[in-house]
Amino acid sequence: MSLWHSLREGIGFRPSRSDRQRYANSPQWRDGRFRPTLARKDGSMLTAAMKFFFGGNQHRSPDAPIPVVARKRGDFDMPPTTGLRVTWLGHSTLLLEIAGQRILIDPVWSERASGFRSVGPRRFFPPLISLADLPPIDLVVLSHDHYDHLDESVVRELAARGIPFLAPLGVGTDLARWGIAASQCTELDWWESFRIGGITITATPARHFSSRGLLDHGQSLWCGFAFVSDRHRVYYAGDTAMQDEFIAIGERLGPFDLVMIEVGAYNALWADVHLGPEQAVRAHQLARGVVLLPIHWGMFDLALHGWTEPIERTLEAAMDAGIAVATPRPGESFELANGIPAERWWPDLPWQRAAEAPVRSSGVDHLFPAVNASGAAETAGRDAGDPLRTP
Repeated sequence: MSLWHSLREGIGFRPSRSDRQRYANSPQWRDGRFRPTLARKDGSMLTAAMKFFFGGNQHRSPDAPIPVVARKRGDFDMPPTTGLRVTWLGHSTLLLEIAGQRILIDPVWSERASGFRSVGPRRFFPPLISLADLPPIDLVVLSHDHYDHLDESVVRELAARGIPFLAPLGVGTDLARWGIAASQCTELDWWESFRIGGITITATPARHFSSRGLLDHGQSLWCGFAFVSDRHRVYYAGDTAMQDEFIAIGERLGPFDLVMIEVGAYNALWADVHLGPEQAVRAHQLARGVVLLPIHWGMFDLALHGWTEPIERTLEAAMDAGIAVATPRPGESFELANGIPAERWWPDLPWQRAAEAPVRSSGVDHLFPAVNASGAAETAGRDAGDPLRTP
């Protein structure tokens, strides 16, 4: 990638007039850009930048190699015996095998989550399988355009193999700019669906934002995805803060055997774009999930917390809520019906609990159970069918 190409990408591209006319049909397109349902309220960006570059936890990155599982094509020769297998390849990159289809989610292979080769967050470990060694992929799913989810070099290589893409509105414009035919990418608005094999994939609402450069904020949409087959239901939340729509997702598309949800890169200064561990557990409950797979942690330094803090806080919150959590090592595959991985493979490092560094998105207090003076959740008088009832 040339410096000139990186600079052009960093400036950002505006959609064409025809694209803007197409987006105008979306309820999410308002006043010239895609916007979240709930208004976003951020803390001081100057404060956030100063803390990111000159502060934060001393354990933001590992000081020793992470115990990962390297993979090769032959590992995937045998299909999952239960019809559902997931492989966490780090951060939000997942290989989902469901109903005979292999779906690659938000594939990132580049060394940095950045438009530049030598600047930006650097991954903690190399890719766990080479692109050349990937098994045949039936579909690539993209949740939004941020660099830690949309990797241009990977997209170009996979597109050259003729693999189709599924993405939210506007992301196809990025692919088209990279020379990928429009016919190879299907774009969805929230609640729209796509069918492949025996799976219905529905784009689900998320509370986030988009931009790859300085001038393209909100020029493409962001979303999660629900994957529904005759036997299984899986939900990938994408990047999101807390939102009422988790209830509708659970009611319309759940309950989910597995919820793959972001737990890292949080801070009170940007609580309206990421969940954080405790809110991720609550979102899992609202979406009617059974097993929670924490993602979006353990590969990039994107916040101020220690690199192991997201999983520690997730496990603590999940234990309080009585939720099963899968903790695969990066690269590890598992099938739900055969048991979920529960190894504590990360080091024991200092971390802050929720009471020390709380994260709560704005406008969502009603989604959390009230707490009485004794510290217990108040559930008396709530109807058993109420999605806000504490499970």
